[in-house]
This record gives sequence, structure tokens and C-alpha cells, in this order.
Amino acid sequence: MEHTIDHVYSQKEVPSYAKWGRIAMEKTKERFPNAEIVDYLHIGREKGVNTSTETFKLWLEEPKKEFGVFVDITFNNLTEEIIRIKFREVSS
Repeated sequence: MEHTIDHVYSQKEVPSYAKWGRIAMEKTKERFPNAEIVDYLHIGREKGVNTSTETFKLWLEEPKKEFGVFVDITFNNLTEEIIRIKFREVSS
């Protein structure tokens, strides 16, 4: 009789905001092409009846400047179509 051991590897569950985080980083890079994104934080989701808004804070570095940017991505709950992306730049 042969004995085998099955290994089960758990994968980390991809957070629901991951898609929106990638979009936030892409759009931030487009808006601030000379900056490097050095930090990323998911602030949270504000869920409405028809739309929701994911908010992220990204920390950027330029050659002579360091600053944060809040990115709000508002999308349709059913279709996930982006309705608006809003940027708010903040200093340290």
C-alpha cells in the first residue's frame, strides 16, 4: 500500500480593492509622470446605492519634492464602470 502526502498551499485572497488600487497607481503615474510612487495605502470604500468610491493614499517622490496624493475612484456598483477619478494633493 502506497502512502502519499498531499500538500495544500493556501493562496492569499486578493482584496476586493486590488483592481482599483492598480488603476489608482496607473492614473497617478499618468498625472505625475516625474514622480515615483513610494508608498500605497487603501483608505477604504464608501458604498452607495448605485455607486461606490474607493479611496487610496499614495506617497510620491520627485527630485525636489515629496508629497501625498489621495485618489478617489467612483464607479458604478453593477457595471464597475469608472464614473470619476479625483486627485487631492497633500504635503507631508
